[in-house]
Amino acid sequence: MSQTVDRALSILPLLAEGPADLGGVAERLDVHKSTALRLLRTLAEHGLVYRQHDGRYRLGSRLFALAAQAVEHLDVRGIAHPHLVRLGETCGHTVHLAVHEEGEVVYLDKVDSRYPVRMYSRVGKTVPMTVAAVAKLILADLPEPERRAVAERLDYPRYTPRSTPDAAAYLKELARVREQGWATDLGGHEESINCVAAPVRGADGRVVAALSVSAPNVVVSADDLLSLLPLVRRTADAVSREYAGTPEQGGTVSGSPVPGGTVSGTPVPGGTVSGTPVPGGTVSGTPVPGGTVSGSPVPGAPVAASETPNKEA
Repeated sequence: MSQTVDRALSILPLLAEGPADLGGVAERLDVHKSTALRLLRTLAEHGLVYRQHDGRYRLGSRLFALAAQAVEHLDVRGIAHPHLVRLGETCGHTVHLAVHEEGEVVYLDKVDSRYPVRMYSRVGKTVPMTVAAVAKLILADLPEPERRAVAERLDYPRYTPRSTPDAAAYLKELARVREQGWATDLGGHEESINCVAAPVRGADGRVVAALSVSAPNVVVSADDLLSLLPLVRRTADAVSREYAGTPEQGGTVSGSPVPGGTVSGTPVPGGTVSGTPVPGGTVSGTPVPGGTVSGSPVPGAPVAASETPNKEA
């Protein structure tokens, strides 16, 4: 990159910390004041910085307008879709992408399972807010007052014995999801359906969408589905990087360790997807020993199967 361009671009994050005078900019860039002034004037001509009455410089309104315009035209579905397809091809199960729209969480994209037994869900359909893993991730990211207001406004249908019973329990679950950075629905909407989900984040770190892998337990047990969590999280991270326009930082995408979290309050360490054991934890109190994703069995008590897996998770 041209040294002049590099120096000019370095001014923007500097001013993002707050207004700075010419001397401060020159010192931070380690250049002469005349060089800093020339760079600042060029940026000011394009509206990217603004010189205040006190002589200090701050970020210009044109920069904010460009950022807002770019965000408005970002298509999270278009960015995420190839990643969803690859995730579906890898795991074979139903993959969803969901977003928050006008107070509801709706499916924005779907990749169907390769198995004959498929889930009933469609793009544009709202999800059950109090139990769906994607909804938990999206709502958990809201500021605490808004999160509490939403939780207290919702109804709490008892879809199954595992459904969230009330606002207090839901807020506790959202706090856990916010801390661990992923979510599950283990038979909360339909006893035969389990789901694991991870968030897609924008450049500001806020959740803009959530993606999930769901499957009926006549196809795969909850234990085996949970072992896919590292893969789901890596896919969500890849979508986040592309959506936010940030490069991948070190390590490898395939086979790198992914920290775990908790399921029903019990730690579930992470692992790798390709042939390396993924330590387990518990699912609703049942021990889930680790295993592998690529063909090896994952021991553990099975979750009761249902012969009518016909709803989304």
